[in-house]
Amino acid sequence: MGAIRTPLPHQPADENLNSRRGTKEAGQACVPRKKYELPRGAINLPRKEQGRASHSLSVEEPVAGFIFFKRNICMPRHPHNLKARHPHRKRDSCKYKSNTRKTMTGKIIKGIAGFYYVYVEETKEAKETATGGTLYECKAKGTFRKQKIKPLVGDIVDIAVLDDEKHIGNVERILPRKNELIRPAVSNIDMALVIFASAKPDPNFNLLDRFLCMMEYQHVPVTICFNKKDLITPKEQQELKSIYEPAGYRVLFTSTKTGEGIDEIKHILEGRTTTVAGPSGVGKSSIINCLQDDVQMETGHISEKIERGKHTTRHSEIIPIKDGTYIMDTPGFSSMDVPGFEKEDLWTCYPEFVEYEPYCRFQGCSHINEPDCGVKEALADGKISQVRYDNYKLLYEELKNRQKY
Repeated sequence: MGAIRTPLPHQPADENLNSRRGTKEAGQACVPRKKYELPRGAINLPRKEQGRASHSLSVEEPVAGFIFFKRNICMPRHPHNLKARHPHRKRDSCKYKSNTRKTMTGKIIKGIAGFYYVYVEETKEAKETATGGTLYECKAKGTFRKQKIKPLVGDIVDIAVLDDEKHIGNVERILPRKNELIRPAVSNIDMALVIFASAKPDPNFNLLDRFLCMMEYQHVPVTICFNKKDLITPKEQQELKSIYEPAGYRVLFTSTKTGEGIDEIKHILEGRTTTVAGPSGVGKSSIINCLQDDVQMETGHISEKIERGKHTTRHSEIIPIKDGTYIMDTPGFSSMDVPGFEKEDLWTCYPEFVEYEPYCRFQGCSHINEPDCGVKEALADGKISQVRYDNYKLLYEELKNRQKY
């Protein structure tokens, strides 16, 4: 059954529709109906404008239905084929209504595969009911990617809550960062807790000094922790202290096996955001497990063949201890590049050198080959550790021979 076609609005309703079509009698060719004529210059207009121009024509013999026309001649469509258009109506592609969103401020505690988990501390009402903080799963806005800004673990952010029941939101804004570390890639750190093993594996002093230089370069206070205290003697503990205490660093000794030193660490961490860093296999995750009860990090064993740790921490994660106190577990590392500064600035990352640098004879002294050097005189007097000075020379030569691009 053919479709019933409705006359155009300007056609009489009682007029026979077939009388306005081309007629074909026996032995005669089909008589075409009269074509529309566009205003002068309309053919040169864009196709959309041609269509608009054709609507304003007054036609002596309008005909409903579809008609074929010459090229570049545009006619209005049949009323049944006209699509309802709403130029002022915007389609909301998000399934969450914008008028239901609320904004909250929290800290990114973990980032995995483009998802950022934001911890919002408990409010005053929540403290009274002991409900604790809330963790929201968020995606970052596309504007961050356009601006080449990547949210980091530790960032303080404003989020728009899309679903309060499912705890889903969007990261809307990143508040100004206090600092930003390169490795581990974290931000807004109050203190760094560098953990090395006292034995098994033996501490790598060159790697430790590299990390200390990196923290000094970014003005982050450092506390050094030597774990596995039960594996060394008191004399060996004193030797480790004599290397770093003259440089102004606080040195702690802990043992997750006996629990020694854990309470002292808890006291140091209170009210701060602290990143825990160090090579693999030194017991970082074990210490974190002793500091809190909610999150038990996976721990690994030392490789018997090479006496080195196996990576068990695969992503950076902030663990809330209590309001205002956070610890950040980061993946272990076995090597680390020196930060991007020149060799002439390396001595500024050795706090014990700064005290004796004014006694150098030459301005810009490298503290290696120059005579009358205040740093080398302090080294000869035993005021500077020989281990630290040897690592300084190695790092200086490495920066000196580094190829620049």
